[in-house]
Amino acid sequence: MFKILTATITAVLLCSAVWGQNFIQGTVVDKKTNMPIEGAAVTLLPANTVTITDVTGRFIFKGQPGTPSSVTVSNIGYAEQNFPLPGLIKAYTLAITQKQTELKDVTVFTKAGDQYKAIGKTDIAMRGITNSQEVLRIIPGIVIGQHQGGGKAEQVFLRGFDCDHGTDFRMDVDGLPINMASHAHGQGFADSHFIIPETIETVDFKKGPYTAAKGDFGTTGFVDFNTRNALQSNTVKLEGGMFNTFRALAMFNLLGSTAKAKQQSWYVASEYRYSDAYFDNPQHFNRFNFFTKYNGRLSAHNYLSVSATAFWSKWNASGQIPDRAVNKGLIGFYGAVDPYEGGLTYRNNINAQLVTTLNNGGIIKNQLYYSNYHFDLHTNFTFYLVDTTNGDEIRQREARNLLGYNGSYSHTAFVGGTKITTEAGLNVRGDLTHNSELSHTRDRYITLGKIKLGDITEWSLSPYLSETVAFNNHFSINAGLRFDQFYHQYYNKLATDTTLAGTGLYKANANTVSPKLNFYYHVNNGLQLYVTAGRGFHSNDTRAVVVEHGYQILPAAYGADLGVVFKPASNLLVNAAIWYVYLQQEFVYGGDGGDVQFNGKTRRVGFDFSGRYQPWRRLYIDMDINYAHGRTIDAPKGQNFIPLAPVVTSTGGITYTAKNGLNGSLRYRLVSDRPANEDYSLTAKGYFITDAVLNYTKPKYEIGLVVNNVLNTRWKETQFDTLTRLKGEAQPVDEICFTPGTPLAAKLSVSVFF
Repeated sequence: MFKILTATITAVLLCSAVWGQNFIQGTVVDKKTNMPIEGAAVTLLPANTVTITDVTGRFIFKGQPGTPSSVTVSNIGYAEQNFPLPGLIKAYTLAITQKQTELKDVTVFTKAGDQYKAIGKTDIAMRGITNSQEVLRIIPGIVIGQHQGGGKAEQVFLRGFDCDHGTDFRMDVDGLPINMASHAHGQGFADSHFIIPETIETVDFKKGPYTAAKGDFGTTGFVDFNTRNALQSNTVKLEGGMFNTFRALAMFNLLGSTAKAKQQSWYVASEYRYSDAYFDNPQHFNRFNFFTKYNGRLSAHNYLSVSATAFWSKWNASGQIPDRAVNKGLIGFYGAVDPYEGGLTYRNNINAQLVTTLNNGGIIKNQLYYSNYHFDLHTNFTFYLVDTTNGDEIRQREARNLLGYNGSYSHTAFVGGTKITTEAGLNVRGDLTHNSELSHTRDRYITLGKIKLGDITEWSLSPYLSETVAFNNHFSINAGLRFDQFYHQYYNKLATDTTLAGTGLYKANANTVSPKLNFYYHVNNGLQLYVTAGRGFHSNDTRAVVVEHGYQILPAAYGADLGVVFKPASNLLVNAAIWYVYLQQEFVYGGDGGDVQFNGKTRRVGFDFSGRYQPWRRLYIDMDINYAHGRTIDAPKGQNFIPLAPVVTSTGGITYTAKNGLNGSLRYRLVSDRPANEDYSLTAKGYFITDAVLNYTKPKYEIGLVVNNVLNTRWKETQFDTLTRLKGEAQPVDEICFTPGTPLAAKLSVSVFF
């Protein structure tokens, strides 16, 4: 693998040696912040050749016939502008101005692999992200559920997968991994609550395992949250609402106009949130976030971005309650069986990335990151099933150091009219936990016995290569290859651990190769067709890997998409795809210290539809409809349902913006009934929920109202088939246990901009 990468990079460098002089190169920046804009479409006239700006805002046209007269720059949320060219020049800076987003300004032309870019950027611009729940809901097809009172990672559902807390869905922010390998509560645990919603500028996402740069946890797809490089203004925001809910936010620029002229920015943002929530057992939920980011041009060829994050959260939780406890009147719909559930977590991050542009048009990225993380959770899933006297409450905790490196070299070469873009990269990651623990507890503070205790060391080394060939302005092929090598160590500190032969160090290694092949046909600025295919995977908990001696612990996920991005009218945008996913082995993580259940081969097929319509300038309508059909392959018919796999999901809404500053939206979420177990004898009930947002926005201030569950629907946010025993019961009962969703909840906010 390394020989292939070395040979490719050498070939690219040789091609760059004959880089000609007949080229036009420039940079697109935001007129207000002077920061580079990535992803802007630049059209060279009169040849009508289009290219996309890179991470530094740079664009290059090479060897164009005739005499170019001008370039036109367009980007979602910006006014389209035309810039005349006096002739062939070496450097050109184009500053564009923000404006209200309109679908008529959106084109489907993107670089190969960015078929969701138009939908994602339009949604961010039109809808915004107003709270931490919306961070994930901005992704079409995603359904999330919270079953620990808002203090831990949401449960994610996508494309017929119960992704648990991130097992089959990869999340990053500014290149920093969010998913946690070999986590105390579940593989791939991805708590994104350390992201302050107002700091998010763009959200890049793709569905399916088709991107060479993305490896572990990307079975159903991935999302990259990109924070702002600069603030438009300083902001102070205060919120207050029902159930003793409060939030305060502040964001400030730290550098002035002199730094702005040098393309440098530094800002801080912080938030504090408190809520008792709607449960009978008050959450006393506390969350604190601090974020700071510097982004600047160090020299003509070097751009540096450094950010730091501090996050802390503590809460009580009502957990999952059995249907019979509510039906018999033992507790209310919002009650708790074990009032001592809850947790504490914190995460501190530092993230640095240096982007270097080369004279040959290449880009080198070097990124280092580090996280210090702590997690301590008390839950009780089965109540008195095992211990009929003290109960079955468990404690899951860990202390973790996460560190890593992401590096890449990308270069675009031209062979006649063919454009060849090469990216070669390397990801290195280390997860080191201390005292990863699973214990039996009572009343949160009394430890009755330890079940698992040890230190986890997990390293991964992952080179990849991605080659995109654009034969003309219409047809592109992307081929990728990724190699992932894992090194697992577990130091067992518990002699009574029945899965191992005693205390001491256990080791196991594993690796996998993931090829990708994608085709894109850009018919015109209103139509793009694509076929994508690839092999992906998610890694496994180290405590399970060493038990299996590294054997068959990286089963493959094979996927394929046939899709279209279509703009049949200037005010209508559609993205639709038929997809297929096959898993060699369906793993279910018990969430109790590395326990893994092997459920056999599975197959899923489905359909995704996303539509965006703007009948007139001030009205924006969006709708996502998703269908998935999933079954276990080797199980007999009627016994082959995949528990909790979503079947039909849909989200959508209407957003209106008036001239006088009044604006708002009405949104819905729909989830159909789905099987809760393999024979569908238990049903996880669906729901339809509506939310409303109303704002009065002026240049210097904003007053807002958010109402969740406008119709005050009684619904179950998360549901599980669980065998439980209540105190005093002679026999356990297998039935649905659930966490109730929010009733009608209103919240007011006041923001000041300066």
